[in-house]
Amino acid sequence: MISLVIPVYNEEILISDLFCRVQSSMVAITEDFEVIVVDDGSTDGTFEQLTICNQKDKRFKVLALSRNFGHQAAYTAGLTYSNGEYIGMMDGDLQDPPELLKEMHQKITSGNVDIVYGKRTERNEKASKRLSIRLFHFIFKRLANLKNIDKVGNFSIMSRKALNAFLNLQEKNRYLPGLRSFIGFKQDFVEYSRPDREQGEAKMSFVKLLGLAFDAIFSFSNVPVKICLYVGLIGVLLIFLALIYILVSKITGLAPLGWSSIILSIYFIGSAQLLSIGILGEYVYRIYKETQNRPIFFVKTFIQ
Repeated sequence: MISLVIPVYNEEILISDLFCRVQSSMVAITEDFEVIVVDDGSTDGTFEQLTICNQKDKRFKVLALSRNFGHQAAYTAGLTYSNGEYIGMMDGDLQDPPELLKEMHQKITSGNVDIVYGKRTERNEKASKRLSIRLFHFIFKRLANLKNIDKVGNFSIMSRKALNAFLNLQEKNRYLPGLRSFIGFKQDFVEYSRPDREQGEAKMSFVKLLGLAFDAIFSFSNVPVKICLYVGLIGVLLIFLALIYILVSKITGLAPLGWSSIILSIYFIGSAQLLSIGILGEYVYRIYKETQNRPIFFVKTFIQ
C-alpha cells in the first residue's frame, strides 16, 4: 500500500484539478493506495471540496486540523495518520508534479534505498522568489552539516522504516528536508523542473519563507552562535589596538582623533552586542518552545 500526504490551505479552486491528477498518477502505480489531504485550517471552501473528493473516491481521506498550524506541522499530521508501506509527500499547489511519483516509486522499490526525493533542476517562478530561495539553499548548505539538502523540498517518498525514524523526531521547530536528511538511510533522487503555479496565489509569503529559513538554520547549525563569538573577538582585538594607538599618541604627543573615533567605537560595540543578543535570543526562543512541549497539531476531523 502507498500513502500520499498532501497539505492544503485555502486552495478551493485547485482541489478538483488536484484530485484528478493525483488519482490518475496513483492508479498508474497501484490500486492499493490512500491519499491523506491535510486541511491546515482553511477559511474558504477547501474542506467542502475535499469532502466531495472523498465521496467520489474513499481512498481520498480528509484530515482537517483545528486551525492553521503551518506547512511543516500539516505534513507531520498527515505522516502520523498514514498507513502505507511507502509514504509520499507532495505540496498541494501542483508545483510538485504528481506524475513523477511513479518514477520515484519505481526507484525506491527496485533499488536498495529507503528515501527518494525530488531534486529541482530549475524553478519557473518569479525572479525575486527564485533568488531568495537560491540564497537560502546556498547559505543552509554551507552552515548545516547535512547531505541531500541542495535544491530539494518536501517532495519525496520514503519507506515505512524511514518514516518511523522520521516520526521519532518531535521537535517543534521543524524543517522537514533537514530532518529527512538527518535520519540517514540510503537516499536517491529524481530530477525535475518545478513549474510555477497555474491557479491561485502562493500561500508561502516572503515572511513565512524567512521564518522557515530561520527554523532551518537555527535547528541544524551552531554557526550563528560562533558569529557572536567571532564578532566579540574582533571587537576585543580592535579595542586592544585602539588602546595601543592611544598610548603611542600620548607618548609621542600626537593629538587624538577626537569624538568621531569614539562615537564609531561605541556604535561598533553596541551593534556587536545587539547582534549577539538577537542571535542568542533566536536560540533561547526555540529552546523555550521545545520546553513547552505543546503538541505540533490538533485534529478537528478525520474523514476516511
